Amino acid sequence: MRNERLRDALTAAGVSTDVLAEELAVDPKTVERWITKGRVPYRKYRSRIAARLHTTETYLWPDALSGEEATTVSQSELVTFFPHRNSVPTELWDRVINDATERIDLVMHAALFLVERPNFVRSLVQKSRKGCSIRLAFGDPASREVTRRSEEERLGKHTLAGRIRNALAFYRPLFELAEPEIRFHRTTLYNSIFRFDDEMIVNTHVYGIQGAHAPAMHLRRLSAGSLFDTYAQSFEEIWRTSKPATLEEANLDAH
Repeated sequence: MRNERLRDALTAAGVSTDVLAEELAVDPKTVERWITKGRVPYRKYRSRIAARLHTTETYLWPDALSGEEATTVSQSELVTFFPHRNSVPTELWDRVINDATERIDLVMHAALFLVERPNFVRSLVQKSRKGCSIRLAFGDPASREVTRRSEEERLGKHTLAGRIRNALAFYRPLFELAEPEIRFHRTTLYNSIFRFDDEMIVNTHVYGIQGAHAPAMHLRRLSAGSLFDTYAQSFEEIWRTSKPATLEEANLDAH
């Protein structure tokens, strides 16, 4: 059976079969057989191909790993677990933020703790100008979902909406740029997701507990894993249903 996923991934990445064969030091006919006959490459090639095409082994070759092997690899994507988000070391936040060069995807309600870092927004501006994709999805302060979450966290009806607007005030420089995208979501947010290239910090949401005191996970993407991509897919679904945010909606309009 033809491997259309591999063919499409090569096309999307602008990589020809000859180029891939040269990079892997294999015969171009071998690459063609991987596509046209659905042959599965050796594991040492699969990881390199997945990394080169910015996808995963499990997507390109769903049956290459047994269920037990896939589970073991996915467990290895969990670098460490923190009982509370506010116990994530400052050094870890600094490193993942500073090291990101290709994408920064954040979905949250307010995440005021990020803008408490003096250079955070400035670094986003600089990274955007250097071609880093930046997508930020905040809870819509006018939504019933934000109001409900505020009440669930025992903050009061309008406190979380106020926090979101306070946070957005720091992001004004990004509103003034063309490339970074800032949106509002109206989802029941089960996790705040902070992705920096192939690393991610996931802050779970627990009923009755404020985000800072809820658990957090540090994940690192592996080409044959699925845990990281589960949360990456969740971000994409939230992003797809969100709407562009404006200064006026955030009550930040100068007028």
